[in-house]
Amino acid sequence: MATKPVLYSYFRSSCSWRVRIAFAIKGVEYDYKGVNLLKGEQLGDEYKAVNPSGQVPCLEIDGFKLTQSLSIMEYLEETRSGTALLPKDPKQRALVRQICEVIAGGIQPLQNLSVLKAIGADRKTEWGHDMITKGFCALETFLENTAGRYCVGDDVTMADCCLVPQVYNANRFQVDMSKFPIISRINTALLELDTFKVSDPVNQPDCPEDLRK
Repeated sequence: MATKPVLYSYFRSSCSWRVRIAFAIKGVEYDYKGVNLLKGEQLGDEYKAVNPSGQVPCLEIDGFKLTQSLSIMEYLEETRSGTALLPKDPKQRALVRQICEVIAGGIQPLQNLSVLKAIGADRKTEWGHDMITKGFCALETFLENTAGRYCVGDDVTMADCCLVPQVYNANRFQVDMSKFPIISRINTALLELDTFKVSDPVNQPDCPEDLRK
């Protein structure tokens, strides 16, 4: 019997969240190992032996370790059956990857935990708000040309796996989502899907009980 993949994750990490959604869409079971970012467990020797970059997610699968959410989702798409994460058409695939990079490369890294710590407590909320707002202005424009029911057309893709966690962060930083009607509409539709519900932070084993309410 094949060994289940092991996902090192933090319940509220948007990068880990993307991967959890992808697993759910693919219908692939995995074991969950929580890494508490607030306690700095990702920087300890034990976890750095797993992932030298000291970040989540990290996935143990098929006898090797893989980091970075987009790489993990691409690998799942290439090696696991089930619902596709990418369209068949090359242009549509490129558009999905474009949206993924806009979020994963151009928005989320500017408001992640390490950056916010460097910015400082006094400025972190304003900084996160401004960086996400700026990124969403660009993303909304891209989606004007790609969106159907979801980010690219009418099927859920990797782009949607990236969108929902980023909207969650936008709400945490009190971004005015009324300025982004397409993003908001897609996010609402995605949150109705069981695959997105099961992947939500409140449904993860390392989510504190007081946040589950």
